[in-house]
Amino acid sequence: MPFSFFNTLGRTVQAFEPLQAGKVGFYGCGPTVYNYAHIGNLRAYVLHDILVRSLRRSGYEVHHVMNITDVGHLSDDSDDGDDKMVKSAAERGKSVLEIAEMYTQAFFNDTDRMCITRPTVVCKATDHIADMIALIQRIEANGYTYSAGGNLYFDIAKMPSYGELALLRLDELKAGARIAVDVHKRNPQDFVLWFTKSKFENQALVWDSPWGRGYPGWHIECSAMSMRYLGAQFDMHAGGIDHIPIHHTNEIAQSEAATGIKPWVRYWLHNEFLVLDKGKMSKSAGGFLTLQKLIDEGYDPLDYRYFLLSGHYRSQLQFSWDSLTGAKNARKSLLNTIREVSRKAPPSSSFPSSFASSVPSRSLREEWGEKAAKYGEAFNKAIEDDLNTPRALAELWGLLKDSTIEPQAALAIAFDMDRVLGLGLSVETAEAPHDESLRQEIEALIAERAAAKKAKDFAAADKIRQSLTERGITLEDGPGGTTWRVM
Repeated sequence: MPFSFFNTLGRTVQAFEPLQAGKVGFYGCGPTVYNYAHIGNLRAYVLHDILVRSLRRSGYEVHHVMNITDVGHLSDDSDDGDDKMVKSAAERGKSVLEIAEMYTQAFFNDTDRMCITRPTVVCKATDHIADMIALIQRIEANGYTYSAGGNLYFDIAKMPSYGELALLRLDELKAGARIAVDVHKRNPQDFVLWFTKSKFENQALVWDSPWGRGYPGWHIECSAMSMRYLGAQFDMHAGGIDHIPIHHTNEIAQSEAATGIKPWVRYWLHNEFLVLDKGKMSKSAGGFLTLQKLIDEGYDPLDYRYFLLSGHYRSQLQFSWDSLTGAKNARKSLLNTIREVSRKAPPSSSFPSSFASSVPSRSLREEWGEKAAKYGEAFNKAIEDDLNTPRALAELWGLLKDSTIEPQAALAIAFDMDRVLGLGLSVETAEAPHDESLRQEIEALIAERAAAKKAKDFAAADKIRQSLTERGITLEDGPGGTTWRVM
């Protein structure tokens, strides 16, 4: 059974067919690093992680690109309000780049603690200004821009298909538009490609460009960087549902205006909000919850990951301390159950092999028995059906609770399921005496990574680190060497 995903572009569940057999180009919108990520933000990155883990487990080579927005993101997606980076820097008495570096490190600290696999490429906006200028020049050369008041705008009237992703109609946008805050716009939905001194005269970060000294609009960075690393057309793009009406809509417009290729991206995945009693969580509302706050209250980062997996990514998820406690208790019970199964199983010598959908069902039945294989197959169907993690968790529980299945088979299939779920189950069994070989394998991989770093083969070192992260193992480099721990 092939993967199928709910494609926001068309609002239908569609069978997944990559542009190139066996390979997937995927771009996930990254953080604007002006503050700590809140737990609602982290829901998007768990979705990205589940997607990448699932595809890789099934044999796809996934090239995952994520941006770091460290310039030009205004507090309103439609070009209004303050620059988030500049405002944060002023409030904290630091430079914009100092703020960006501090919160970038904090972001990856959070994602590491949640066993979220790092992207293949992490690209900062400030490192790709030349790419953005070059892309804007292509858009301008194709006749989709106009200059007014010192800024360069994208003219949505030149693109009849504008708004397809958000199911917007261009004629309705013109007729029913609110009065534009920016008087230079011909249409309120037009957006800035390049700002000059007409906006924020004392902007901290500015660059020379054909349109004057200034800085790029927020939307252009994702188009420029995704095409830099994935090509003019690629397979998948993901982000929160709040990106649909403006940011992702504008990305599509400017990208297709530059290349003439349609569709620019073939599959769009969007996660719903994490909601509190008072509505969706946002930084602008103040009092938002961070992962560290959950830890300070006695929760493990993987308790929160389990909580997120218990809801489908396209459904709003209601957060409360009681619901998080429920997830904590469920994860604790899961770990106790898998330890109990592990004690009954014969010694194992290595990490389990894959039982993903690419493995023939017949071989699963031959090796582990028909009943055990059915749990693995049902898990695969759940994940392949638009990443249905609640159903996948139910199959994991069913497998471990079924006393008629041999413990060794239950463990092997459970560990393979966890290559997608990312709950660190295989390492939890390392406490058992017969799993000393598991510890030895981890230490051997750490030694191999250290040798790769010494040889300046950082790609190999990162690959080892990523493989351990996927198994729920976090590496910590320090003066005394590298240590590891289970998340």
